[in-house]
Amino acid sequence: MHLLQVSQLQKRYGDHEVVQNIDFHINQGECVALLGPNGAGKTTIIKMILGINKLTGGQILLNGKRHDQMRKFIGYLPQHPTFYPWMTGKELLTFMGGLLNMERKVLEQRINELLELVGLGQVENQLIGTYSGGMKQRLGIAQALIHQPKLLIMDEPVSALDPLGRRDILELLKVIKQKSTILFSTHILHDAEELCDKMLIINKGQLLVNGSIHQITEQTQKPIFIIQAPQLSDWTHQLMNEDIVESIELAGNAAKVRVKNIEQGRDWLLSNIIKLHLPIQKFELVQESLEEIFLRMVKSF
Repeated sequence: MHLLQVSQLQKRYGDHEVVQNIDFHINQGECVALLGPNGAGKTTIIKMILGINKLTGGQILLNGKRHDQMRKFIGYLPQHPTFYPWMTGKELLTFMGGLLNMERKVLEQRINELLELVGLGQVENQLIGTYSGGMKQRLGIAQALIHQPKLLIMDEPVSALDPLGRRDILELLKVIKQKSTILFSTHILHDAEELCDKMLIINKGQLLVNGSIHQITEQTQKPIFIIQAPQLSDWTHQLMNEDIVESIELAGNAAKVRVKNIEQGRDWLLSNIIKLHLPIQKFELVQESLEEIFLRMVKSF
C-alpha cells in the first residue's frame, strides 16, 4: 500500500480549474519533488493534501485513510514560515509539541535531537527575532518534524535563501531524507535533481510527467545534434520543413537540431550536409539535459 495516494484530484474556483484530474502516489521512504513554474498549481495541491483547501473532486488517502483523518501524521513547512520573534528556538519547539499533546519527557528528548540535527543547538536560547533566514528555515524544519510525522511536506523550502543558506538546507534535507518520506515543491530543477527519487512535473494544473529521473529522461529525452559551420541560417531554415526535425535553435554559427529519431536523424543530416557541401566545423550528438526536457515540456504545453 502506498503511503500517499492521490486520485483524480481537482480544484476549481468558479469556472477556473486550478488542478485538473491529477493522479500520483508516494511510497514510504521516497523523496518526491513537485516541480513546475510559478502558478502551476503546486501550492494548491499541497494545501489540499494538508486539508487547508477543500477538494473539488478526487480523493487523497494517507496510509489508506482519508487524509483529513491523518493530519497529525503530516509535518509541514510553508514557503514563508513565520514565528514569534520574542520566543527562543527551544521555546517555539516546546510550544509546538504542547499543541500536539506530546508527553513532556518525550518532547524534551525530541527537541534536543532536532536542535542537534538542524544545527541550532548552540542558539536554542537565542531569540528567533535575531535568527538569520537560514536559521529560521532550519527551525521551521525542526517544528515540522517535532512529532515524527509519516510524511514531511515542504513548500519551496529554499527559494527565499541566499546561495550559502540554500546549500546548507539542501545538505540538511539529504540527511533527513534517509529516515523520512518527503514531498517538496520547487521551481528550481537542480534542487529536485539533487534530492529526489521521483519527480512530478506539473503546469497549468495538469500533471505532465511522473517518474524517476531515469524514467523521465528515458521516456521523454530527444536526441540533439550540435552543428557548427559558417552561415547556417539558410540551411537551418530549410530544415524546418523536414519531418525528421522536431526543432532548431540557431545561435551564431552553431545550430542545435533536435530530431525525432537518432539513427534516421544522423543519417539524413550527414547526407544532406555532404550533398550541399557545407563546410562543417563540428557535428556532435548530445542528449537533452533534465532542464532542457523540463523547459521544452512546459513551453510546449
